[in-house]
Amino acid sequence: MITPPASRIASTFAGALQAAQDAAAGQNYPSATLYVVATPIGNLADITLRALHLLQLADVVACEDTRHTQTLLRAYGIDKAQAQLLAVHQHNEAQAVQSVLDRLQQGQRVAYVSDAGTPAVSDPGARLVAGVRQAGLPVVPLPGASSVTTVLSASGVWADSQGQGGFVFAGFLPSKSTERANAVLALSSETRAVVVLEAPHRIEALAGALAVLGERPLTVGRELTKQFEEIATLTASHFPDWLAADANRTRGEFALVLHPAAAASSTGPDTRVLKLLLAELPLKTAVKLAAEITGEPRNALYELALTFKQR
Repeated sequence: MITPPASRIASTFAGALQAAQDAAAGQNYPSATLYVVATPIGNLADITLRALHLLQLADVVACEDTRHTQTLLRAYGIDKAQAQLLAVHQHNEAQAVQSVLDRLQQGQRVAYVSDAGTPAVSDPGARLVAGVRQAGLPVVPLPGASSVTTVLSASGVWADSQGQGGFVFAGFLPSKSTERANAVLALSSETRAVVVLEAPHRIEALAGALAVLGERPLTVGRELTKQFEEIATLTASHFPDWLAADANRTRGEFALVLHPAAAASSTGPDTRVLKLLLAELPLKTAVKLAAEITGEPRNALYELALTFKQR
């Protein structure tokens, strides 16, 4: 076990480091291996014993932000020299793969961590993993915290009586308004739950885009696992008002679950997509696209559209 200077040991986690040594040290950690290590998404206590042990053992820790990761490691009482930290982020990931390969080919153990959560899920890491595998070198995942599974577990979404369930991970939707609206439209008829992530500076724009889904249930997870964690289930149409009700609600990172769309009725055309399109497009264009998306007869959709316009 690496023993850092006493002044840097976080006494809160001193017992956890010893527990990690006791629980995980007897396992096999081959050299010349990339270890993909999940770290907490907010609450430091969510680190695993295996992750703590491996982070101590690693010759190199590749990471999104070396300063952020150094702070994280020191919070656990793990001391790494600056030379043991290697920056691998979205802007240099393709080039940094070779640096990691060089370390692995020297027989070193390389741990990769993102700023929070499980690497390579919306965060950088996928290119690195692909490059290491392509070189014929092993990759070992160390599972742990993930905002995706965290928000799903609190959403109350379950499989229906026919066993239909599952979820789609959409990640971050496009930042441009037109592309984002098209992405929401594509998700409007999804019969599985959809997990979406968003940053605080774009959450109001996302709320406006999702509002067109009307009564579709939406579980909003904000600041998950942190002191001011907030989880609420509301309708998509109410999401903008929910944000506006408290200025603090636009702060922090977001993970959301768009609940599954209700199965289309077999007694008549599916009107949900048509209504969404009519809100944004001319009648004929909306009908044409609705027919292509749903497979419903165009004539029937046209008659419905006229009815909606008259209301």
